[in-house]
Amino acid sequence: MTTQSQSQQFYTLDQFKQAADAIRSQTDHRPEIALVLGSGLSPLADEITDANIIPYQDIPHFPHSGAPGHAGRLVIGKLGDKTVLVMQGRTHFYEGYSPQHITFPIRVMSVLGIKTLILTNAAGGVNRQFQAGDLMLITDHLNFVGMAGFHPLRGPNLDEFGPRFPSMTEPYNPELIGLAGEVAGQNNLSLRQGVYAYLAGPSFETPAEIRMLAALGADAVGMSTVPEAIIANHSGIRVLGISSITNVAVAAFGSGLETTHEEVLATGKTIVPRLMLLLKGILEKLP
Repeated sequence: MTTQSQSQQFYTLDQFKQAADAIRSQTDHRPEIALVLGSGLSPLADEITDANIIPYQDIPHFPHSGAPGHAGRLVIGKLGDKTVLVMQGRTHFYEGYSPQHITFPIRVMSVLGIKTLILTNAAGGVNRQFQAGDLMLITDHLNFVGMAGFHPLRGPNLDEFGPRFPSMTEPYNPELIGLAGEVAGQNNLSLRQGVYAYLAGPSFETPAEIRMLAALGADAVGMSTVPEAIIANHSGIRVLGISSITNVAVAAFGSGLETTHEEVLATGKTIVPRLMLLLKGILEKLP
């Protein structure tokens, strides 16, 4: 059944402020760095110390995640020597939410004063050189859902956040990408780079669709991240995107191979230690 919050397409500045005020009332931390954790990556939040935990349902207008592997709560505290806000799970277009509702938390982050956003996700490897277990820095994206008309900036523009027609020349911050590469090199971490294709889901891709994505220049494919990156850029927040390649997408008909969500979650668990090492190193180097 569709809830009233799911059916609401557009939100006001007052609604974003109401959510931000509710968060501030439940923590003394004032983070400027935020992370969004994708499928199977929730254990990363266990590393946060002096944590305040806020279930999404306790925040006005906040979307509630129903996807497996998404805990559905904010964890605010210390990760290393940095104060961070972590979204332990996100909502998706395939759950019935509008793009504006999916990205509601990013607008709230802007009101809270977040300056840097690290987006993580579980993705299928389209590039044939990729293997399950790889980490990939997102250098660009293909917004198929947005191209089809379901764009997170559709509707009234809130000038308080950004312009009507924002540039997307560099949706993923080059300085942060360089910083992540530097940390990976110092820790002997293999780190791919590539283009992330955003599809609606929830079904996984057919072999023909994977071949199409590869021909269009995609290196990985998933069902999240891009709307969040767009809204963050519109709000003046720097974005770093990291995909955990949890499965290699099947491109050949009759291969006998099958992609499952269980495989995604299981591989995500094996990636967590390396992703945490990378994230901690990035946070240490952030000013």
